Amino acid sequence: MKQRLESMLQEARSAFENAGSESELQETRVRYLGKKGELTGIMKGMGALTPEEKPVVGATANLVKEELESLFQARNEDVRRAEIADRLARERIDVTLPGRSSFRGSKHPVTLVTEEIAEIFTSLGFGIEEGPEVEKDFYNFEALNIPRDHPARDMQDTFYISEDVVLRTHTSPVQIRTMMRHAPPVRVIAPGTVYRRDSDITHSPMFHQIEGFLVDRHVTFGDLKGILTAFINQYFGREVGVRFRPSFFPFTEPSAEVDIQCVICRGAGCRVCKNSGWLEILGSGMIDPEVFRSVNYDPQIYSGFAFGMGLERIAMLKYGVNDLRLFFENDLRFLQQF
Repeated sequence: MKQRLESMLQEARSAFENAGSESELQETRVRYLGKKGELTGIMKGMGALTPEEKPVVGATANLVKEELESLFQARNEDVRRAEIADRLARERIDVTLPGRSSFRGSKHPVTLVTEEIAEIFTSLGFGIEEGPEVEKDFYNFEALNIPRDHPARDMQDTFYISEDVVLRTHTSPVQIRTMMRHAPPVRVIAPGTVYRRDSDITHSPMFHQIEGFLVDRHVTFGDLKGILTAFINQYFGREVGVRFRPSFFPFTEPSAEVDIQCVICRGAGCRVCKNSGWLEILGSGMIDPEVFRSVNYDPQIYSGFAFGMGLERIAMLKYGVNDLRLFFENDLRFLQQF
C-alpha cells in the first residue's frame, strides 16, 4: 500500500504539472484528493493491514496528502498568473483613445410643466386626484351637464370604445368622481392624459390637461379670479397681464376664457398671438348647479369654480415651441434641451 501511495504521488505530480488551466487543475485535484479520489480509495484498504503497518501507511498517506495539496496550491498560482499575463497581452487598452461621454436623462418638458403647476396649486392648498383614462359616458359627459343630444358633444371629437365607454376627452370626470366620494369643502387639481380625434401642429390625439376645482360655502367668481391670477403671476411673472373673457362651457355658468399678455411680444402683437397681444391659456367658470345635483351637492348651500388648461400649450409658451408634435416624436436633439 505504501508503494501504491508513492506511485500515485509521482503520477499526481506529473498531472498537476501538465494542467494548463484552472479548470484542469480542479479536475486533477478532484481525481486525487476528492471524496471519491484515488487517495481516498487507497485509504479504504487500510482495514486489511496489520497493527504494525497501519501507523506507517497512515503517516505516509498524510505526507502524500499534504504534498498533493501543496502541489495544487503552487500550480494554481502559476496558472492564474499565466492566464492574467495572457489576458493583458490580448486585451490591451489604448489609453490614447478619446473617452466616450454618457448621456444623462432628464424629465420630459410636459412632466416639468406638470410638476411646476402642481407645486403652485398645492402651495395654495389644493390636493391632487387622479382618475381612469378609459371612462364611462356618465362621468365624461352626462354628470357634467352634457346629455347625449347636447351640441357641446360635437366640440369633443370623442374616441368611443362602446356606446357608454370612451377615452376621456378631458380631466373633468375626476371632478365628478372626487365630489361623489367627498363632501365639501373640496379643493383639488387633477392632472392627466386625455384623448380627442384631432391632429395638427397645435393639436394631438393624445395630450395632457390639468383640471382644478374648489367647492365650499360662499365661493364667488372673485375667488376664481384671485386664485387664477395668483397662479399666473407665480408661473409667468407679475409683469404679465391677465384678462378674463366671457365664454361658454356646459359645466360652468358663468364661464370665462383666461388670457395672458403674449409672452413672445409682450403685448405688442406678433404672429404667435395673431397680432392681438394676448394668448388664451385656460378655460374656467362657476360650477353649474346641474353638476352639483349629479353628485348630490345642494346648490343652495354650496358653490364652486372649476378651471382647466392644456399642459402642452403651457409648455409651448414657456419654452417657445411652435409645433406641439415635437413633444411626442422622441427626438433626442429636441428633448436634450430640457
